[in-house]
Amino acid sequence: MRLNHINLTVKDVPSARSFFETYMQFQSADSKPNDTLSVLNGPDGFVLVLMNERLNQQGNTSYPDAFHIGFYLKNEAEVLSLFEDLKKGGITLEQEPQRIRKTFGFYFHLQNILVEIAVELSE
Repeated sequence: MRLNHINLTVKDVPSARSFFETYMQFQSADSKPNDTLSVLNGPDGFVLVLMNERLNQQGNTSYPDAFHIGFYLKNEAEVLSLFEDLKKGGITLEQEPQRIRKTFGFYFHLQNILVEIAVELSE
């Protein structure tokens, strides 16, 4: 059994879709991109669904404080390179890459989602 997909609710679907395509190597599977729902295929076969938060039937528009999504890269150089690319792209980054427990990386917010970028350290 493998996890096939996750659905994330966001305020701005086109902006989030652009982020995942530009920086995280996802490709849109949408035949007609729209501002309500987007299906993205990741480089490893993982499917990410982005849904506009207005579709939340109960009106919930926030995630629990500790909720986050994480991307592990191959090495520290990739972490630093992605950090610079995000910074150049105007993404608000709250911290510089640093050692975090047994990883090297950083966290930032993409709309209402906390995102982790890291590499496992081999110590």
